[in-house]
Amino acid sequence: MTVPRQFRSVLVANRGEIAVRVLRACREQGLTGVAVYSDPDAGALHVREADRAVGIGGDRVSDSYLDAGKLLAAARESGAEAVHPGYGLLSENAAFARAVEDAGLVWIGPPADAIEQMGDKLAARRAVLAAGVEPVPGTTEPVRDAAEVIAFGEAHGWPVAIKAAAGGGGRGIRVVHAPGEAAAALAAASREAEAAFGSGACYLERFFERPRHVEVQVLADAHGGIVQLGERDCSVQRRHQKLIEETPSPGLPAEIRERLLSSAVAVAKACGYVGAGTVELLWDPATGGAWFLEMNTRLQVEHPITEAVTGVDLVAAQLGVAAGEPLGFTQEQVRRCGHAIECRINAEDPGRGFLPSPGTIERLRWPGGPGVRVDPGYQSGDAVPPFYDDLLGKVIVWGRDRDQAIERMLAALDDLEVDGVPTTAPALRRVLASDAFRAGGHWTTWLEESSVLEELAPAEPTGLGAGAGADGRPDFTVTVEGRAYPVRLYRHRPSSMAGRSGATTAAGRVPSPLAGTLSRLEVAVGDRVDEGALLAVVEAMKMETPVRAPFSGTVIEVACSVGGPVAAGETIVRLEGG
Repeated sequence: MTVPRQFRSVLVANRGEIAVRVLRACREQGLTGVAVYSDPDAGALHVREADRAVGIGGDRVSDSYLDAGKLLAAARESGAEAVHPGYGLLSENAAFARAVEDAGLVWIGPPADAIEQMGDKLAARRAVLAAGVEPVPGTTEPVRDAAEVIAFGEAHGWPVAIKAAAGGGGRGIRVVHAPGEAAAALAAASREAEAAFGSGACYLERFFERPRHVEVQVLADAHGGIVQLGERDCSVQRRHQKLIEETPSPGLPAEIRERLLSSAVAVAKACGYVGAGTVELLWDPATGGAWFLEMNTRLQVEHPITEAVTGVDLVAAQLGVAAGEPLGFTQEQVRRCGHAIECRINAEDPGRGFLPSPGTIERLRWPGGPGVRVDPGYQSGDAVPPFYDDLLGKVIVWGRDRDQAIERMLAALDDLEVDGVPTTAPALRRVLASDAFRAGGHWTTWLEESSVLEELAPAEPTGLGAGAGADGRPDFTVTVEGRAYPVRLYRHRPSSMAGRSGATTAAGRVPSPLAGTLSRLEVAVGDRVDEGALLAVVEAMKMETPVRAPFSGTVIEVACSVGGPVAAGETIVRLEGG
């Protein structure tokens, strides 16, 4: 799709791999791409990819990429004529969409009214019901207290999901299995929702034990044209965060597929949708039921797999639709070919419970080969800040069928080389090679319930540096065919220590398991605590990690303050046993 010259420059109000993706699409279309960057991102890949870049200051996301005033000022300063929000951040913020248009700029996204309606999960449930699409059984008003959670569970059955009304992406969700868990779960979900989306309002849904998460890509123009581009399966998740996505969905019955595809189009029509969006649905193989979950009024992280099997460039389509162009093709002309899989490569340590692991990437070699695509957010030498999402990039493969796609992805992950920060690649390899995944027999909580990720021990350098000797240099160098390669020695901890949030060192020091912000402190000097008691909560990447007492004792020191930064391994409290 060729974009007419209704706008010649686009400010990308985002960072990381999606900013790189959009900036490259702008370049292909002959448009000037403008990046924005916070202080820690001054040298980031998306800044280097841009034709122009404007600093917006700050380090925390609230002081930079979530500051609408700074973003609009950057658009004025750079002379940008349009704004692309990417995904996450302000991409589903109706007020920001309106502010962009009020400033005389083109908003590359759906109408603000559609964002508002679908962004309020309760309003969305009411809207799809009116359109004849059945949502997951749940409430249509905010939950007020734990008593309502208990009453819903008794009426509809346990478990119950408490979900953020103003957001998505797996944040602000807690699953309640029994009445005694209701109060703490509601408080945690509301607190996380407030931090991530600015609203702590939550609603309730029936939680199905072994469902599949299936979503449908829709694309609509301002002239009444609308198509669906097939479904994606996002059932490989950990704590509601997607790890692997694929299309088509394995094992999905044809009649269920057609129902989901038609439901997605009905939902998009019901809210007057324009642009690229995704309708998320739940399929329960045990009962055969299929329901609407939510609509994401933006580009999805996993959009490349749809591009791989349809040949439709979704970002180029967004640019064209925003410029007033029709789609240029009909539903009958959409063809899907082969199978595609995406793996998200995050700077997280699977051997420590997927703890975010910011740091400097000393070496990064992305894979290549037939059917392999990489959407990068980082390169060698880049620093991964502790303030933002830790997605390094995405590896996407296409194959003539699912088996070939799996083999190509395994080969691609073997070719991926990263030094300096741990990544999720070892866990992804385990999943792809497992019998359950190969058979298509997985579900949304399969990883938590299976043993596929057991015994993933964290690797640590032998020296004091991050992957180097005590003097900061490699342990030794090997020369192969005239080329020198630095070699570092690693040791492994027993797997039983992996992911423990209450590990201690000498003298009862309880360290932070990751870099982040100390969002809660539950103890004071002199307090007696039992083993497993909650001491503190560290927030990083908009997720909360509890820090618990590794043994019973007395708090003899509190070393950090609420609201302040903590480094990985920094002492939070010190305990004395007895």
